[in-house]
Amino acid sequence: MSNTTLSSKKCTPCQGGMAPMTIELAQSHLNDVQGWELLDKALKLKRTFKFNNFEDAMQFAQHVGQLCEDEGHHADIGIGWGYCRVEFQTHKINGLHENDFIMAAKVNGLAELNGKILSK
Repeated sequence: MSNTTLSSKKCTPCQGGMAPMTIELAQSHLNDVQGWELLDKALKLKRTFKFNNFEDAMQFAQHVGQLCEDEGHHADIGIGWGYCRVEFQTHKINGLHENDFIMAAKVNGLAELNGKILSK
């Protein structure tokens, strides 16, 4: 599945009661979301975006936050001078779901539009 395909999808409500994505499936989805990495035995997905200053990092974080609100799937966001760290996990299942990869692809799309990112 390509990044374009993922980014065109909408997140579906997760009711819980399902198993999180397997490590193998999560690893295969990484090919579709450049720059992201798996954490905690594939229970979380993370990417750190780098900027020239705090203001650009903060603006990017605000865009990510609005995207998360629009999609109803929220990230853990960390901001500091020159960086914005974004992590996804589906808390109801304590692991990864396709929604997390959809959001990662959409955040990558924001990064491409932003143009102020130093490295991918």
